[in-house]
Amino acid sequence: MNVPAWGWYLTIGLMAIALAIDVFIIARRPHVPSMAEAGRALAFYVGLAVLFGLFVWWQYGGQYAGEFYAGWLTEYSLSVDNLFVFILIMSSFRVPAKLQQSALLIGIIIAIVLRGIFIALGAVVINAYSWVFYLFGAFLIYTAIKLARGGESDDDEYHENRFLLFIERRFPATKEWHGTHLTVVQRGKRVVTPMLIVILALGTTDLLFALDSIPAIYGLTKEPYLVLTANIFALMGLRQLYFLIGGLLKRLVYLSIGLAVLLGFIGVKLILHALHENSLPFINNGQPFDNIPEIPILVSLGMIVLILGVTTVASLWKTRRDGRREAASVAATAESSGRTGVNEATETTDPTAS
Repeated sequence: MNVPAWGWYLTIGLMAIALAIDVFIIARRPHVPSMAEAGRALAFYVGLAVLFGLFVWWQYGGQYAGEFYAGWLTEYSLSVDNLFVFILIMSSFRVPAKLQQSALLIGIIIAIVLRGIFIALGAVVINAYSWVFYLFGAFLIYTAIKLARGGESDDDEYHENRFLLFIERRFPATKEWHGTHLTVVQRGKRVVTPMLIVILALGTTDLLFALDSIPAIYGLTKEPYLVLTANIFALMGLRQLYFLIGGLLKRLVYLSIGLAVLLGFIGVKLILHALHENSLPFINNGQPFDNIPEIPILVSLGMIVLILGVTTVASLWKTRRDGRREAASVAATAESSGRTGVNEATETTDPTAS
């Protein structure tokens, strides 16, 4: 893709304006969004992403449009996994309900900035060293195995990272909430509020998730422009998704398995690509494997949609089946208890019992 400098500036500028408007609206009226409000906002951001993909199709062709949609869907699915941790953070810090929107939005803005830096560094490394795709692929397969074994989903408590622990030790803080203020003056001394700690927790935690999501999207496209825009579109709708499907997350019982399959598939795709462009002297004498086929982007896009669709349907089917079984078990237990109570009462009142 030959994206001119003004194209980069225009894209980033428009997205920054959209986020600034969001910040302005929420700052004026911190509140818990209704399902309808969250749904409308989410539909708006999803619609923007779809329109942007159509623009890429019109301007650069179907290949790059497919790469954008595949990357966007992958980042969005991985972002859903982030929501589990976001919920734990909100619960751990006891964030008031009406302040959760503000904390999420600013935390996501920090995550976008940090991801932008990470994406730029990744592009530089990939352009300089093609063998890095071996590392990316191996890391994604390792992450997939961990997810499949439940290694990242069996901890129901949030643990602060070292950066947050350093902030809390280095700077005096208050445990009292002061609205959306990040710092306040108490007894003539400026202290940080819990809001600042929560925002940093959200932003830095998302960066840790980027350690697998950025290599994953580079396995679908090597265009930094598409990598950046796919990440931004995925993160821009994350706040609304948090409020819209917070209860649904508990029903996605196979999410980790689905993401494991997705990351494993992209990891294999990365290794195949690395073999196709091999330059390491100790592998095939530094020659590329020309007879190894690469997975086309349409196949990748189809696999992503299939994996996410099967994961969602299977999860909802299992939770519905388990819910029916639990309801039937409760009803049977209640009926059995009722019969036992009637029998005991009959035996007690029977005059022939004595």
